[in-house]
Amino acid sequence: MESLRSSSLQTPFFFSQSTVLSNKSVSNPRTISPLMHRAKSRFEPLRCTTSHSSETEAKPKETKLWGGRFEDSVTDIVEKFTESISFDKQLYKHDIMGSKAHASMLAEQGLISFSDRDSILKGLDEIERRIEAGEFVWRTDREDVHMNIEAALTDLVGEPAKKLHTARSRNDQVLTDFRLWCRDAIDRIISSIRHLQVALVKLALNNEGLIIPGYTHLQRAQPVLLQHLLLAYVEQLDRDAGRLLDCRARLNFCPLGACALAGTGLPIDRFMTSEALGFTAPMRNSIDAVSDRDFVLEFLSANSIIAVHLSRIGEEWVLWASEEFGFITPSDSVSTGSSIMPQKKNPDPMELVRGKSARVIGDLVTLLTLCKGLPLAYNRDLQEDKEPTFDSVKTITGMLEVSAEFAQNITFNDKRIQKALPAGYLDATTLADYLVKKARYFGIPFRTSHDIVGRSVALCVSKNCQLQDLSLEDMRNLSPVFDNDVYEFLGVENAVKKFSSYGSTGFACVADQLYDWAAKLEINKSTCH
Repeated sequence: MESLRSSSLQTPFFFSQSTVLSNKSVSNPRTISPLMHRAKSRFEPLRCTTSHSSETEAKPKETKLWGGRFEDSVTDIVEKFTESISFDKQLYKHDIMGSKAHASMLAEQGLISFSDRDSILKGLDEIERRIEAGEFVWRTDREDVHMNIEAALTDLVGEPAKKLHTARSRNDQVLTDFRLWCRDAIDRIISSIRHLQVALVKLALNNEGLIIPGYTHLQRAQPVLLQHLLLAYVEQLDRDAGRLLDCRARLNFCPLGACALAGTGLPIDRFMTSEALGFTAPMRNSIDAVSDRDFVLEFLSANSIIAVHLSRIGEEWVLWASEEFGFITPSDSVSTGSSIMPQKKNPDPMELVRGKSARVIGDLVTLLTLCKGLPLAYNRDLQEDKEPTFDSVKTITGMLEVSAEFAQNITFNDKRIQKALPAGYLDATTLADYLVKKARYFGIPFRTSHDIVGRSVALCVSKNCQLQDLSLEDMRNLSPVFDNDVYEFLGVENAVKKFSSYGSTGFACVADQLYDWAAKLEINKSTCH
């Protein structure tokens, strides 16, 4: 350090001694030029010193609960970088649940006294009360939700709190909290899915008999009942709920008692804590228990599929609300305007549903990337699993809620839809079915029927008319099979009436489906309209 002072600090690198010194002795301070004095004073603050004033000396930090073998505290930068309390504090309720179950088990196994257990439970109740009342101070120097609660418990009840972490690690503790949180989150999302399903079924009940163009490749294909299309959304959402239920069943196993990764030699009862927390059973492998994130990946994957479904609904409704379609009119309560164009009325909620699907998918990709290169068992990288999961749940819940709100505040424009129906020859396939039915007597294969109807459409294009406007003579010129009964198959309403296969858009089939869904979702039809 002394050589540093004498070279770099006392003589700046951009001055040579020949420049700043005269031929007189260097030991004489008067021989140093004024320029050198100024340069020297400029660099003076850079000198290292070993003494500190009492005013600048840092206050001692609280000793970490894990800090027994450490002599120095972590730096502020490291502490700020590694803390998770800023986001994992929302696990507090589940952390307290797990600690209560663990304390009760320790007492039953004779690892702590019942008096200590009672002190711990009472202290945890008080901490939960303070958190929910907004009185609890979350401290960054206590790193995470677990350390904050345990340290606060020690402040409250003293020595008994220090026994709570017996036969437990933060590794199995956080996984227990996280599984409990995800389990509750799944239940909330399923409830939101049901709410949207109810809104869609009610919308279907309120639009009985309304026929709309059905599309493939975004081109008009066949006529369908609006109710049938709305029930398609309901079916998708039901599979979404099913995936979440499957995920819930697989995640509902308890890691508590796996400790850091190897279990413990203490006589704990993992089945007792598992049962107390509503888990199916303890996880069978302690290494798997603390390293597994399959349940989160599966959860976020299910959320991503929900997001894609909602995005497709959003896309369809945004299109239908446009002037080009005009099939729906959202109410003012679910629309926004333009800051510059006063005539605009935008379906912004569904545009944002479409957009926010990217966030949910991104959260899944984050977790997949996080987990792909990790060795067993626990690694600190896994602290990064919380924020994407919290974001995914918050976003998907908001998407479901606003989609239900939008569905409850739109009107289908019957006249505009009716006016749009004639275009596109939507009854062409039904006409082909007519010829196939005649095949029993005339031996016409479907491909031949397809060709005949194609030529019929071409004739309509040349005449600028609909299939039902062709004369019987025109049709017989294309095929002698046509007879007067052909007109019972033409026109969108007749076409819909002819659909009879299970799951089709026929009136009877859709009515049955609506009845089943109304019963399943416990919808009182009298409350519709």
